[in-house]
Amino acid sequence: MISLNDITLTFPDGDERITAVDNVTLTAHPGTVTGITGPSGSGKSSLLAVAATLIRPDSGQVLIDGVDATALAPREATELRREQIGIVFQQSNLIPSLTAHEQLTVMNELGARHSRGRRTAVAKRSRELLDAVGLAPHADKRPHQLSGGQRQRVNIARALMNEPSVLLIDEPTSALDQERGASIIELILRLTGDLKTSTLLVTHDLVHLPQMHAGVTLVDGRIVDGLPRSASTSVRADLGAVAS
Repeated sequence: MISLNDITLTFPDGDERITAVDNVTLTAHPGTVTGITGPSGSGKSSLLAVAATLIRPDSGQVLIDGVDATALAPREATELRREQIGIVFQQSNLIPSLTAHEQLTVMNELGARHSRGRRTAVAKRSRELLDAVGLAPHADKRPHQLSGGQRQRVNIARALMNEPSVLLIDEPTSALDQERGASIIELILRLTGDLKTSTLLVTHDLVHLPQMHAGVTLVDGRIVDGLPRSASTSVRADLGAVAS
């Protein structure tokens, strides 16, 4: 579970400071997707960066499975991020020379201890995740051989390689058409339920919000609205029907 408690974040602007996130409190529970929307410049990506422990807030707490990430030393925060947080950036940033399978397995080599001894298990998990996102037949293809939607699926699978308890996703459909975007949102909802991640998803596309378990709107860094309860109930009913 991830809880953001009274988060405030400011940036310097000449002799003053601009408030990017203003006293935001937000929780995402395991197996649920919480949408974050709002106009450009409203603080959505800044809030996600705080949740990812990439930026330390001026005040407030980021609790990840009960651990206060804001109280950790930089090395400890890096370790927490590596082991418990999956991040899906707006751009897939895949390595051009690597296949889809290798995009996932290379995560094992990036600073993790005992990586050599884990290679067989890592390769197995990579194959399982590519199958879960519908890309098993494309495991040996490089990014230029994949469509935009397929590259985003690799991006999502890569974020799940470390079996994170928290999944943070920034504008996953911004470069996709409506049909492919809807497919990506459906995939995220399914994987969140299957893997019991606590997912925060930033999106500018309001059409996707009613599918999520909860949602908030940011304006000038503050929460001004939430997803209606009736919409949340409808989503849970729909997901229950799919699961059964």
